Amino acid sequence: MNANDLRPGMIIQHNGDLFSIYKAEHRTPGNLRAFVQAKMRNLRTGAMSDYRFRSTDSVDKINLDEVEMQYLYADGDFFYFMNTANYEQIQLHKDVVGDRANYMMPDVLLKVEFFEGKPVDIQLPAVVDLKVVETEPGIKGASATNVTKPAKLDTGLVVQVPPFISEGEIIRVDTAEGTYLERGK
Repeated sequence: MNANDLRPGMIIQHNGDLFSIYKAEHRTPGNLRAFVQAKMRNLRTGAMSDYRFRSTDSVDKINLDEVEMQYLYADGDFFYFMNTANYEQIQLHKDVVGDRANYMMPDVLLKVEFFEGKPVDIQLPAVVDLKVVETEPGIKGASATNVTKPAKLDTGLVVQVPPFISEGEIIRVDTAEGTYLERGK
């Protein structure tokens, strides 16, 4: 496909490695030729990098196989997942999971992406329910305003929450933005 068609979330093969596109901007600076500035993450090493493609460049889009799996536990540098259909277990290194570990509680269902039979990436659910373990005391009668306070969740993630949220409550967090959405169920 053409480099102009790059979109966030796509997986491409570039210089022998697989990359996930995080951001792709088409630019035409003055009298120079157009190009696409792409911010992408190497799926093997987890490293983020910027690359400039000419708009006429051809890139290889890769289709990955997605398998629904259940996150089991973390042990040292590895995270363990189980296929919900056949109960096979796989492990992924912490470099692959990265800071997305802040949204993973045991038993959460997510998608693991495979390339040529090897697990290369994970896709989190859009929202997760996490427990508040540390925050300032809740204020009774505080309605939703633009005032927020920090709250530490059971995975170690810190998000800004409204003043009426107390310790011990379950809240819903948007995994794409890392923001509070509402009280959980």
